Amino acid sequence: MTEPTSASGRPLVAYPGEDTVDPSVAGNALAIRGLQKRYGDKAAVDNITLDVPVGSFFGLVGPNGAGKTTTLSMVTGLLRPDAGRIYIDGADVWRDPVRAKARMGVLPDGLRLFERLSGRELLMYMGRFRGIPVAEVRSRADELLKVLDLADAGNKLVADYSTGMRKKITLAAALLHSPRVLLLDEPLEAVDPVSARVIRTVLTRFTQGGGTVILSSHVMALVEELCDHVAVMARGQIIAAGPVAQVRGGSATLDDAFMHLVGADELAEGGLSWLRSSQD
Repeated sequence: MTEPTSASGRPLVAYPGEDTVDPSVAGNALAIRGLQKRYGDKAAVDNITLDVPVGSFFGLVGPNGAGKTTTLSMVTGLLRPDAGRIYIDGADVWRDPVRAKARMGVLPDGLRLFERLSGRELLMYMGRFRGIPVAEVRSRADELLKVLDLADAGNKLVADYSTGMRKKITLAAALLHSPRVLLLDEPLEAVDPVSARVIRTVLTRFTQGGGTVILSSHVMALVEELCDHVAVMARGQIIAAGPVAQVRGGSATLDDAFMHLVGADELAEGGLSWLRSSQD
């Protein structure tokens, strides 16, 4: 009998009490099955199932409070789900966390960094923490600093970095161990145009090399430009998922489709008749 394998060709792990591994997990960079998280009576994530194909640039979108950040926190192992299973390249995030976390790079929103380290020192620390040999870490760090336009700031304290520089050094740390999957929560929020262009270029190169990017964002135009697949969340549920063109349907833009899907077509219409640009 042939042992089931992940997208990378490695055997999928079966755990005590499990006779088989869900065959639908294979071929997906991320597979979510029946994921749930509740806070009291509120379902922040309500029994969602989602597949992210290997090599895709995948957008996760939704209004504030939809459950995107809660979902990503569970996917990255920062928040324990109440129920459900999560697989990164076939590795179960909560039953085999070492393998799963070795395969992912993470850029969370609002990440706190080691402020008193320089950018280069931060990358050296993260590389050694990952068990990468010193010479290899140094080589990768130098290359990442150059590609992300941080070479001149490599010896500068992170405390003195701008928002765009912080996003780029965090992305460098996420890429340092050559992960298969990148999970990014609002990677371009409050980032200057030059830094945004650099980040977008690096992410595109990552997917062209066979990696998978999962991007959470509020900016529909960005998702439509960069992503080939998208999932729309609302009220803790996935209400649409698939290739961008399929989710967009007959709408002119993804933004129009999104507004319709979340039931916000008529928001801000009507009323305010007293609001005028000039007085009589």
